[in-house]
Amino acid sequence: MKTYWSAATGNKGEYLQTDLGNLSTVHAIQINYADQDAEFLGKQQGTYHQYKLWHSQDGKKWKMLVDKSQNKTDVPHDYIELAEPIKTRYLKLENIHMPTGKFAISGLRVFGKGNGSAPEAVKNFIVLRTEKDKRSAWLKWKAVDNAHAYNIHVGISPDKLYNCIMVHGSPEFYFKGMDKELPYYFTIEAINENGISTRIPVVTAK
Repeated sequence: MKTYWSAATGNKGEYLQTDLGNLSTVHAIQINYADQDAEFLGKQQGTYHQYKLWHSQDGKKWKMLVDKSQNKTDVPHDYIELAEPIKTRYLKLENIHMPTGKFAISGLRVFGKGNGSAPEAVKNFIVLRTEKDKRSAWLKWKAVDNAHAYNIHVGISPDKLYNCIMVHGSPEFYFKGMDKELPYYFTIEAINENGISTRIPVVTAK
């Protein structure tokens, strides 16, 4: 959120390339431009971004995925939902025109799924709620080997787990959002690029 990548110039032909790691099914892409050496900020009349987005299965043979080389609108956070999903591994964003500053990208987000296995269900999930301060609790669980993140679902009824907390890179979370007079209910699921695990049975914290 606080970092971005920048090319040396804003010239046509500058590009950013990424590797998804494996052949994946891509449904949509979002491009977030950054303001590196911009001469103006905010909305301006007559500004526009132009680019080409390429894809490749082997990093050698490239095919056009999106062509906005004739675009005349300001799209600092362009979202492209593909008419049909594609299977690919490499993506390359080629600059054609920047309205100001250098060709800089704060996010190249790819929406889709990998072709591997979804993570296994989380095990040993516990909620440690003390009598001293029942507004807070430590949530702990056994790390899942192929999980990139976890979704913790929480609510005041087992069938109303409306709040969701995503946790990255840690098998624990300190939760501080409870009413001290109410019981709370939790479940958790593991996430990776291939899918989401099954949720564990609901755990009660009284």
